[in-house]
Amino acid sequence: MKKNLTLIAFIATALLCSCGNAEKSEKGAQGVKAEKPVVKIMQVNAEDVAQIGEYATTVEAEVKNNIIPNSPLRIAKILVEVGDYVTKGQQLVLLDASSLDQLKLQFDNQVANFNRIEELYKIGGTSKSEYDNMKTQLEVAKKNLDSRLENTILVSPIDGVISARNYDDGDMYGGQPILVVEQIQPVKMKINISEADYTKTNKELEIALTFDALGNEEFEGKIDIIHPTINAATHTFPVQIILPNKDMKVRPGMYGKAIVNFGTEKHVVVSDMAVKKQSGSGDFYVYTYENGVVKNNKVKLGRRMDNRYELISGIEPGSFVVVAGVEKLVDGMEVEVIK
Repeated sequence: MKKNLTLIAFIATALLCSCGNAEKSEKGAQGVKAEKPVVKIMQVNAEDVAQIGEYATTVEAEVKNNIIPNSPLRIAKILVEVGDYVTKGQQLVLLDASSLDQLKLQFDNQVANFNRIEELYKIGGTSKSEYDNMKTQLEVAKKNLDSRLENTILVSPIDGVISARNYDDGDMYGGQPILVVEQIQPVKMKINISEADYTKTNKELEIALTFDALGNEEFEGKIDIIHPTINAATHTFPVQIILPNKDMKVRPGMYGKAIVNFGTEKHVVVSDMAVKKQSGSGDFYVYTYENGVVKNNKVKLGRRMDNRYELISGIEPGSFVVVAGVEKLVDGMEVEVIK
Protein backbone atom coordinates (compact mmCIF):
# COMPACT_ATOMS: atom_id res chain seq x y z
CA MET A 1 0.00 0.00 0.00
CA LYS A 2 2.84 2.38 0.90
CA LYS A 3 4.61 1.60 -2.39
CA ASN A 4 1.47 2.46 -4.35
CA LEU A 5 1.15 5.83 -2.64
CA THR A 6 4.78 6.64 -3.43
CA LEU A 7 4.27 5.77 -7.13
CA ILE A 8 1.16 7.94 -7.37
CA ALA A 9 3.01 10.89 -5.83
CA PHE A 10 5.88 10.51 -8.31
CA ILE A 11 3.54 10.45 -11.32
CA ALA A 12 1.69 13.53 -10.08
CA THR A 13 4.94 15.43 -9.63
CA ALA A 14 6.09 14.50 -13.16
CA LEU A 15 2.80 15.68 -14.63
CA LEU A 16 3.02 19.01 -12.81
CA CYS A 17 6.59 19.57 -14.04
CA SER A 18 5.58 18.68 -17.57
CA CYS A 19 2.67 21.13 -17.51
CA GLY A 20 4.90 23.83 -16.08
CA ASN A 21 7.52 23.36 -18.78
CA ALA A 22 4.87 23.37 -21.48
CA GLU A 23 3.39 26.58 -20.05
CA LYS A 24 6.86 28.19 -19.95
CA SER A 25 7.54 27.07 -23.53
CA GLU A 26 4.22 28.46 -24.66
CA LYS A 27 4.86 31.76 -22.89
CA GLY A 28 8.37 31.87 -24.34
CA ALA A 29 7.09 31.29 -27.85
CA GLN A 30 4.52 34.01 -27.41
CA GLY A 31 7.14 36.37 -25.99
CA VAL A 32 9.50 36.04 -29.04
CA LYS A 33 7.84 38.06 -31.75
CA ALA A 34 9.47 38.39 -35.25
CA GLU A 35 10.72 41.97 -35.78
CA LYS A 36 9.76 43.78 -39.01
CA PRO A 37 12.47 45.60 -41.00
CA VAL A 38 12.47 49.34 -40.34
CA VAL A 39 12.40 51.60 -43.40
CA LYS A 40 12.03 55.23 -44.35
CA ILE A 41 9.73 56.20 -47.21
CA MET A 42 9.20 59.26 -49.37
CA GLN A 43 6.45 60.25 -51.76
CA VAL A 44 7.68 60.91 -55.30
CA ASN A 45 6.20 63.02 -58.07
CA ALA A 46 6.82 63.78 -61.73
CA GLU A 47 9.02 66.76 -62.60
CA ASP A 48 10.12 68.52 -65.76
CA VAL A 49 13.51 66.94 -66.45
CA ALA A 50 15.92 68.32 -69.05
CA GLN A 51 16.69 65.63 -71.62
CA ILE A 52 20.44 65.98 -71.98
CA GLY A 53 22.72 63.78 -74.07
CA GLU A 54 26.51 63.83 -73.65
CA TYR A 55 28.74 62.56 -76.46
CA ALA A 56 32.50 62.29 -76.89
CA THR A 57 33.82 63.81 -80.09
CA THR A 58 36.99 64.84 -81.92
CA VAL A 59 37.47 68.06 -83.89
CA GLU A 60 37.99 67.84 -87.65
CA ALA A 61 38.84 70.52 -90.20
CA GLU A 62 35.90 71.65 -92.31
CA VAL A 63 38.06 71.15 -95.44
CA LYS A 64 41.45 69.45 -95.76
CA ASN A 65 43.51 69.87 -98.94
CA ASN A 66 46.70 68.05 -99.91
CA ILE A 67 49.07 70.23 -101.97
CA ILE A 68 50.60 68.03 -104.67
CA PRO A 69 51.92 68.64 -108.23
CA ASN A 70 50.45 66.98 -111.33
CA SER A 71 53.83 65.46 -112.21
CA PRO A 72 57.01 64.60 -110.28
CA LEU A 73 59.22 67.71 -110.28
CA ARG A 74 61.99 69.04 -108.07
CA ILE A 75 60.86 71.41 -105.34
CA ALA A 76 62.56 74.79 -105.81
CA LYS A 77 61.15 76.58 -102.74
CA ILE A 78 58.47 76.12 -100.10
CA LEU A 79 57.12 79.54 -99.18
CA VAL A 80 55.26 78.72 -95.93
CA GLU A 81 55.76 76.85 -92.67
CA VAL A 82 53.55 74.67 -90.47
CA GLY A 83 51.19 76.86 -88.46
CA ASP A 84 51.07 79.69 -91.02
CA TYR A 85 47.63 81.03 -91.89
CA VAL A 86 47.18 81.24 -95.68
CA THR A 87 44.49 82.66 -97.94
CA LYS A 88 42.86 81.25 -101.05
CA GLY A 89 45.12 81.75 -104.09
CA GLN A 90 48.26 82.41 -102.03
CA GLN A 91 51.46 80.94 -103.48
CA LEU A 92 52.72 78.03 -101.36
CA VAL A 93 55.32 76.10 -103.37
CA LEU A 94 57.60 76.89 -106.33
CA LEU A 95 58.67 73.88 -108.41
CA ASP A 96 61.45 73.57 -110.99
CA ALA A 97 60.57 76.04 -113.78
CA SER A 98 62.87 74.77 -116.57
CA SER A 99 60.09 72.98 -118.45
CA LEU A 100 57.82 75.99 -117.94
CA ASP A 101 60.37 78.26 -119.63
CA GLN A 102 60.48 75.94 -122.64
CA LEU A 103 56.71 75.95 -122.94
CA LYS A 104 56.65 79.75 -122.73
CA LEU A 105 59.11 79.95 -125.62
CA GLN A 106 57.03 77.49 -127.67
CA PHE A 107 53.86 79.42 -126.92
CA ASP A 108 55.45 82.74 -127.95
CA ASN A 109 56.48 81.16 -131.28
CA GLN A 110 52.96 79.79 -131.73
CA VAL A 111 51.49 83.25 -131.13
CA ALA A 112 53.82 84.75 -133.74
CA ASN A 113 52.90 82.09 -136.32
CA PHE A 114 49.19 82.56 -135.66
CA ASN A 115 49.45 86.32 -136.06
CA ARG A 116 51.20 85.86 -139.42
CA ILE A 117 48.57 83.36 -140.67
CA GLU A 118 45.77 85.62 -139.43
CA GLU A 119 47.07 88.56 -141.50
CA LEU A 120 47.36 86.38 -144.59
CA TYR A 121 43.86 85.03 -144.03
CA LYS A 122 42.44 88.54 -143.88
CA ILE A 123 43.76 89.33 -147.39
CA GLY A 124 42.99 85.91 -148.79
CA GLY A 125 46.57 84.68 -148.72
CA THR A 126 45.69 81.44 -146.94
CA SER A 127 42.75 79.09 -146.63
CA LYS A 128 40.26 79.05 -143.79
CA SER A 129 41.22 75.44 -142.93
CA GLU A 130 44.87 76.48 -142.45
CA TYR A 131 43.76 79.44 -140.33
CA ASP A 132 41.51 77.22 -138.19
CA ASN A 133 44.26 74.64 -137.79
CA MET A 134 46.72 77.28 -136.58
CA LYS A 135 44.15 78.70 -134.19
CA THR A 136 43.56 75.25 -132.69
CA GLN A 137 47.29 74.70 -132.23
CA LEU A 138 47.53 78.03 -130.41
CA GLU A 139 44.68 77.11 -128.06
CA VAL A 140 46.31 73.75 -127.25
CA ALA A 141 49.63 75.48 -126.56
CA LYS A 142 47.89 77.94 -124.24
CA LYS A 143 46.26 75.12 -122.28
CA ASN A 144 49.59 73.30 -121.96
CA LEU A 145 51.26 76.46 -120.73
CA ASP A 146 48.53 77.15 -118.18
CA SER A 147 48.67 73.56 -116.93
CA ARG A 148 52.44 73.67 -116.51
CA LEU A 149 52.22 77.07 -114.82
CA GLU A 150 49.67 75.65 -112.41
CA ASN A 151 51.98 72.71 -111.77
CA THR A 152 54.99 74.95 -111.17
CA ILE A 153 53.48 77.50 -108.79
CA LEU A 154 51.23 75.68 -106.31
CA VAL A 155 48.65 77.88 -104.57
CA SER A 156 46.24 77.36 -101.69
CA PRO A 157 42.71 76.40 -102.78
CA ILE A 158 41.23 77.58 -99.44
CA ASP A 159 41.73 79.94 -96.51
CA GLY A 160 43.30 77.84 -93.80
CA VAL A 161 46.30 76.77 -91.72
CA ILE A 162 49.31 74.77 -92.85
CA SER A 163 49.13 71.59 -90.76
CA ALA A 164 51.86 69.47 -92.37
CA ARG A 165 55.07 69.87 -94.45
CA ASN A 166 56.75 66.76 -95.82
CA TYR A 167 59.66 68.12 -97.92
CA ASP A 168 62.51 70.62 -97.89
CA ASP A 169 63.73 72.93 -100.63
CA GLY A 170 65.57 70.96 -103.31
CA ASP A 171 63.78 67.66 -102.66
CA MET A 172 62.29 65.66 -105.51
CA TYR A 173 58.54 65.21 -105.14
CA GLY A 174 57.95 61.57 -104.19
CA GLY A 175 54.24 60.90 -103.64
CA GLN A 176 53.42 62.41 -100.24
CA PRO A 177 51.67 65.78 -100.19
CA ILE A 178 54.17 68.61 -100.11
CA LEU A 179 51.90 70.53 -97.73
CA VAL A 180 48.53 70.02 -96.06
CA VAL A 181 46.15 72.97 -95.67
CA GLU A 182 43.19 72.71 -93.29
CA GLN A 183 40.25 75.08 -93.04
CA ILE A 184 39.55 75.72 -89.35
CA GLN A 185 36.88 78.40 -89.68
CA PRO A 186 34.55 76.61 -89.16
CA VAL A 187 35.48 73.22 -87.72
CA LYS A 188 33.26 70.15 -87.56
CA MET A 189 32.63 67.27 -85.16
CA LYS A 190 30.69 64.03 -85.46
CA ILE A 191 28.66 62.33 -82.73
CA ASN A 192 26.52 59.18 -82.68
CA ILE A 193 23.06 59.64 -81.14
CA SER A 194 20.85 56.79 -79.94
CA GLU A 195 18.02 55.83 -82.28
CA ALA A 196 15.62 56.43 -79.35
CA ASP A 197 16.31 60.15 -79.83
CA TYR A 198 15.98 60.16 -83.62
CA THR A 199 12.58 61.87 -83.73
CA LYS A 200 13.75 64.50 -81.24
CA THR A 201 16.85 65.44 -83.23
CA ASN A 202 16.69 68.54 -85.44
CA LYS A 203 18.93 71.38 -86.56
CA GLU A 204 17.45 73.81 -84.02
CA LEU A 205 18.73 71.94 -80.93
CA GLU A 206 21.15 73.70 -78.61
CA ILE A 207 24.65 72.19 -78.62
CA ALA A 208 27.19 73.07 -75.91
CA LEU A 209 30.80 72.09 -76.65
CA THR A 210 33.74 71.77 -74.28
CA PHE A 211 37.30 70.64 -75.02
CA ASP A 212 39.84 69.09 -72.69
CA ALA A 213 42.60 71.39 -73.90
CA LEU A 214 40.55 74.54 -73.22
CA GLY A 215 39.38 73.84 -69.67
CA ASN A 216 35.86 74.89 -68.71
CA GLU A 217 35.34 77.29 -71.62
CA GLU A 218 32.09 76.48 -73.41
CA PHE A 219 31.32 76.97 -77.10
CA GLU A 220 28.05 76.94 -78.99
CA GLY A 221 27.69 74.62 -81.97
CA LYS A 222 24.94 73.87 -84.48
CA ILE A 223 23.79 70.63 -86.07
CA ASP A 224 24.76 70.72 -89.73
CA ILE A 225 23.96 67.21 -91.01
CA ILE A 226 21.61 64.52 -89.65
CA HIS A 227 22.23 61.18 -91.35
CA PRO A 228 19.00 59.57 -92.52
CA THR A 229 19.84 55.94 -91.62
CA ILE A 230 20.37 54.01 -88.38
CA ASN A 231 23.39 51.76 -87.79
CA ALA A 232 21.84 48.32 -87.23
CA ALA A 233 24.79 47.15 -85.11
CA THR A 234 25.02 50.11 -82.70
CA HIS A 235 21.44 51.46 -82.98
CA THR A 236 22.83 54.97 -83.41
CA PHE A 237 22.89 57.52 -86.21
CA PRO A 238 25.68 60.03 -87.06
CA VAL A 239 25.17 63.76 -86.62
CA GLN A 240 27.63 66.43 -87.76
CA ILE A 241 28.10 69.58 -85.68
CA ILE A 242 29.58 72.84 -86.96
CA LEU A 243 31.43 75.37 -84.78
CA PRO A 244 32.17 78.81 -86.34
CA ASN A 245 35.50 79.00 -84.46
CA LYS A 246 35.89 82.72 -85.13
CA ASP A 247 38.83 83.11 -82.73
CA MET A 248 40.43 79.86 -83.98
CA LYS A 249 40.94 78.53 -80.45
CA VAL A 250 39.58 75.11 -81.39
CA ARG A 251 41.96 73.07 -83.54
CA PRO A 252 41.60 69.80 -85.49
CA GLY A 253 42.42 66.76 -83.36
CA MET A 254 41.18 68.22 -80.07
CA TYR A 255 39.14 65.84 -77.90
CA GLY A 256 35.90 67.25 -76.55
CA LYS A 257 32.35 66.70 -75.38
CA ALA A 258 29.09 67.69 -77.06
CA ILE A 259 26.09 68.28 -74.77
CA VAL A 260 22.80 68.14 -76.67
CA ASN A 261 19.62 69.56 -75.12
CA PHE A 262 16.58 67.64 -76.41
CA GLY A 263 14.12 69.72 -74.35
CA THR A 264 12.22 68.57 -71.23
CA GLU A 265 9.97 65.63 -70.32
CA LYS A 266 7.89 64.92 -67.20
CA HIS A 267 9.28 61.93 -65.29
CA VAL A 268 9.33 60.66 -61.72
CA VAL A 269 12.51 61.59 -59.82
CA VAL A 270 13.79 59.57 -56.82
CA SER A 271 16.71 59.70 -54.42
CA ASP A 272 19.65 57.57 -55.48
CA MET A 273 19.29 55.80 -52.09
CA ALA A 274 16.04 54.27 -53.37
CA VAL A 275 17.65 52.59 -56.38
CA LYS A 276 18.95 49.05 -56.01
CA LYS A 277 20.96 47.21 -58.67
CA GLN A 278 20.34 43.50 -59.05
CA SER A 279 23.54 41.52 -58.72
CA GLY A 280 24.69 39.78 -61.87
CA SER A 281 22.51 41.85 -64.19
CA GLY A 282 22.04 45.37 -65.45
CA ASP A 283 18.57 45.67 -63.93
CA PHE A 284 17.60 48.30 -61.37
CA TYR A 285 14.76 48.17 -58.83
CA VAL A 286 12.89 50.53 -56.51
CA TYR A 287 10.71 49.38 -53.58
CA THR A 288 7.31 51.00 -53.18
CA TYR A 289 5.32 50.95 -49.92
CA GLU A 290 1.58 50.43 -49.48
CA ASN A 291 -0.47 49.21 -46.49
CA GLY A 292 2.54 48.01 -44.51
CA VAL A 293 4.01 45.93 -47.37
CA VAL A 294 6.80 46.68 -49.87
CA LYS A 295 6.81 45.79 -53.56
CA ASN A 296 9.87 45.41 -55.77
CA ASN A 297 9.53 47.39 -59.05
CA LYS A 298 11.87 47.12 -62.02
CA VAL A 299 12.70 50.63 -63.28
CA LYS A 300 14.40 52.21 -66.28
CA LEU A 301 16.87 54.89 -65.24
CA GLY A 302 17.28 58.17 -67.06
CA ARG A 303 19.64 61.00 -66.07
CA ARG A 304 21.48 61.16 -62.79
CA MET A 305 21.17 64.63 -61.28
CA ASP A 306 23.50 64.99 -58.28
CA ASN A 307 21.96 62.56 -55.73
CA ARG A 308 18.75 61.88 -57.66
CA TYR A 309 17.74 59.69 -60.58
CA GLU A 310 15.20 60.31 -63.31
CA LEU A 311 12.99 57.24 -63.81
CA ILE A 312 11.82 56.71 -67.37
CA SER A 313 9.42 53.96 -66.29
CA GLY A 314 8.50 51.64 -63.39
CA ILE A 315 7.09 54.01 -60.74
CA GLU A 316 3.87 56.00 -60.87
CA PRO A 317 3.72 59.63 -59.64
CA GLY A 318 2.43 59.87 -56.08
CA SER A 319 3.89 56.52 -55.02
CA PHE A 320 5.71 56.08 -51.70
CA VAL A 321 9.18 54.66 -52.23
CA VAL A 322 11.65 53.25 -49.70
CA VAL A 323 14.69 55.52 -49.34
CA ALA A 324 16.40 53.84 -46.35
CA GLY A 325 16.64 50.19 -45.33
CA VAL A 326 16.44 48.89 -48.91
CA GLU A 327 19.23 46.32 -48.47
CA LYS A 328 17.20 44.02 -46.16
CA LEU A 329 14.02 43.94 -48.18
CA VAL A 330 12.42 41.29 -50.37
CA ASP A 331 9.28 41.56 -52.44
CA GLY A 332 6.06 41.33 -50.41
CA MET A 333 7.72 41.81 -47.02
CA GLU A 334 5.92 43.56 -44.14
CA VAL A 335 7.86 46.54 -42.82
CA GLU A 336 7.72 49.17 -40.14
CA VAL A 337 7.96 52.78 -41.25
CA ILE A 338 9.79 55.42 -39.24
CA LYS A 339 9.81 59.12 -39.90
